[in-house]
Amino acid sequence: MSTVKVWTQWSDLVAPPGITLLSPENFPLDSSDLSEIDFYVPLYMGGAKALSYAAQMPNLKTLQMLNAGYDDALAYLRPGITLCNARGVHDASTAELAVGLAISSRRGFPEFMREQIAGNWSHHRTAALSDSKIGIVGFGSIGKKIAQNLSGFEVSITAFTQSGRDGSLTIDQLDSHLPNLDIVILILPLSDSSRHLFDAERLSKMKDGALLINVARGPVVDTGALVKELNSGRIFAALDVTDPEPLPSGHPLWSAKNVQIVPHIGGNSEAFEPRGRALIESQLKLLAAGKPLEHVVAQG
Repeated sequence: MSTVKVWTQWSDLVAPPGITLLSPENFPLDSSDLSEIDFYVPLYMGGAKALSYAAQMPNLKTLQMLNAGYDDALAYLRPGITLCNARGVHDASTAELAVGLAISSRRGFPEFMREQIAGNWSHHRTAALSDSKIGIVGFGSIGKKIAQNLSGFEVSITAFTQSGRDGSLTIDQLDSHLPNLDIVILILPLSDSSRHLFDAERLSKMKDGALLINVARGPVVDTGALVKELNSGRIFAALDVTDPEPLPSGHPLWSAKNVQIVPHIGGNSEAFEPRGRALIESQLKLLAAGKPLEHVVAQG
């Protein structure tokens, strides 16, 4: 009886009968026959190289991402391939980081860390997260988790989506609200409509002193326009993602004013491992039972 061959970074998953697990330990991708793989889970944080192996898998039926975002995987779809994302896996970590960046930036942590290194006691008043008006652009599972985490603070929240679902406003109403928002958190998928959503014109509509947090995808923001706006000293930014990414040494964003940059760590905390493993094990149970997979986002 033939089995479904599944490649994933974990060799010790609990797999039901009918599933053969392949991993770097017994099936290194650079030296194995990739035509054997039916179900491929690219290495988490493996970047373009990990995804590129999918093009060498002629019998691939399922491409299962370990990210919530999947825009980079669409190029590898072809007839017969189902693309699934990792909806829910990164909600806790990414939402936690978004709130952490909001607190860090509003309370001046980066500046205080520089003063600590210099040995300076520089007492001064900062902005606050409390009483802030916050816009969350994108209100999927992570956006909702961010709102939930922020509910313990004394803030007001307005969510924006393309469709206006779940009580959100539509994105075409965003511009009228920007001048009143203290913090704008981006957590929407990258698409043709969201690419450079925050361009020079939209950035100029942000309130003086406002904070832009990007935990979505780098190209949602026009990097050149953001650098110019930051260097004017008018707004602040806290970025988990950039365009380009990784951000190369010497890029003007590194030295821009009023910016805090972390290297795309939103989902990559210790909370990822158990959630990622549980997702794949759940998908394998469905696969073995002949049931529809969860979190299908595209079909080839």
